[in-house]
Amino acid sequence: MDFTSPSPALKDNSFKMMSPDASGTSHNEMESSNQALKNLKRDLHKLNEENAELQREIEKLQEEIAQCSSKPLPHNQHQIKKKVAEMKLNFSHLEEVQGDHPELDTHCGFDVATKIPFSLKRNEALLTFEAEEVAQRLIKMDKYTVDLDSKTAEIRGKPTALGMGVKFELHVTISGRKINVSEVPELPIPEEWMRDKLELNFQKSEYGGGEVKDVCYDKQSGAAAVTFLRPGAANSFVRRAKYPFHVNGHSYRLSVSPDTCVHLKKLQVYGGISKKTILLQGIPEMEDDEESVEDMIKIHFQKPSRGGGEIENVKYVSGQGVCVWFEEDTSNSM
Repeated sequence: MDFTSPSPALKDNSFKMMSPDASGTSHNEMESSNQALKNLKRDLHKLNEENAELQREIEKLQEEIAQCSSKPLPHNQHQIKKKVAEMKLNFSHLEEVQGDHPELDTHCGFDVATKIPFSLKRNEALLTFEAEEVAQRLIKMDKYTVDLDSKTAEIRGKPTALGMGVKFELHVTISGRKINVSEVPELPIPEEWMRDKLELNFQKSEYGGGEVKDVCYDKQSGAAAVTFLRPGAANSFVRRAKYPFHVNGHSYRLSVSPDTCVHLKKLQVYGGISKKTILLQGIPEMEDDEESVEDMIKIHFQKPSRGGGEIENVKYVSGQGVCVWFEEDTSNSM
């Protein structure tokens, strides 16, 4: 709305215009109309400021994307390296393998998505609902009058705009013939002798071993790779963390693990707006602790009469800002 543009022409549509004196309009009513206009201008100015801030954020993200897109990869290097937060692997499926010996290797897939950090500032709160429609309804309301102990506060609600995360598929092949061995003791014998002793040791059937095809041993790292002849022989070591090793009259415990090959596929960058979480701003300074304020917020917004519903999580910060984490799932929970 542009308040500086010229006023449109008035057209007589059987309505008679009357002066304030003739209509009996009081001076107070005129002042009330002027005040309403001032309030409208103030709200419009505030909206314009918020819009400008959002536009700056969009331009900043566009610049970052453009910089990433314009940087060529180093010669003979086609890898993307990114530090990500600790994550859990969600098992997806076992993959069927065609071939003469399908029992040789185990193929499985995992769905992986990194958590997205969100900076929660002082006197702000994140409110996550169980139902998406509840959060969307409250966002449309924009402002809420909330009773916080002895205070009545006008709090604003905004969509929770998240940063960027990474998701991908992880395809893992577990060898049925080969295992990795570590913590091999350093002994004053040639490397060839150590390879022979490892081969003899892993051929013992009483410990789950079998006929060995090859042993690759590295004395400096104290590690070895043992390949068996029989298909599926390595599967007996999948649940075994330690393996006995007897040499020169001494007994040791070697660490064993299956040999794996990992492939990353369908790498995607994702982000967006949480559909179930709203950001509450304008919470006044409170003497109560954060947990008490969270309880008051929960009591207010869980009532259907106020447009609320069942709440999944509340996080309020009274002091220094904190970082919370979002996961990409059906609930978009914190």
